[in-house]
Amino acid sequence: MFRRRRHNEEADQPVEEIDDLDELAEDADDDDEAPAAVEDEMNRVLPPAPRPDGPWDVDELDEPEEGRIDLGGLLVPASEGMELRVEVSNDLIIAATVILGDSAIQLQAFAAPRSEGIWHEIRNEIAGGITQQGGIVDELDGGLGWELRAQVPVQLPDGTQGAQLVRFVGCDGPRWFLRGVVSGRAAVDAEQGADLERLFRETVVVRGADPMAPRDPILLRLPDNAQIDPASGVAPAAGEAAEPQSPYAGDLNPFSRGPEITEVR
Repeated sequence: MFRRRRHNEEADQPVEEIDDLDELAEDADDDDEAPAAVEDEMNRVLPPAPRPDGPWDVDELDEPEEGRIDLGGLLVPASEGMELRVEVSNDLIIAATVILGDSAIQLQAFAAPRSEGIWHEIRNEIAGGITQQGGIVDELDGGLGWELRAQVPVQLPDGTQGAQLVRFVGCDGPRWFLRGVVSGRAAVDAEQGADLERLFRETVVVRGADPMAPRDPILLRLPDNAQIDPASGVAPAAGEAAEPQSPYAGDLNPFSRGPEITEVR
């Protein structure tokens, strides 16, 4: 089921886990697709929106590295007690997940066209994939602009079907797109969500000058002084984790152990 609303519209507060998704799947089958006017709005070519408060391009700041962890393609703000976990695909680091308490945000940057944004297209693709699986998606104008709040079908540790609550946020920049996937308590708690929204805004994207096809991931690297948790190593063993169906769907298990850096301040 796909719904669209503004930030000031009242929203139902979903529970953290849903034990039975049969009812959700039936609702998704019964509801019509998004109205044609909404689809037209989501599919039309749009220029990148203004970014007066970030996220930033590396050329927009005088000292972009100050107070941030250098991951090559991303400069991630450092916060007290945060854990930073990198995610590897085919021996390449493609994303970073910041964990603060019981909340997390996965950050991933992609190349984008110079003159148009791609977040409106990606939102449409994410929403379609989740609803096809029987999940629920709300599109609303939130603190970071248009975002998706979703109940994504997952298999719980006991083998039953449930749902994980996540927020998909995004920002179009100059020749890049930054996507964030917020999970844990921050997905439903506005106060904790504000902390991760601030982190998203203060992230710096280093696109580089090399030619890249739109939607190619901007690769990351480990910082020079990284202290890798010996229990997790630099990369997951082959076959440990399945690749996500879409590069825009996000890792929906950010609290599982993986390659990680712990920033202590």
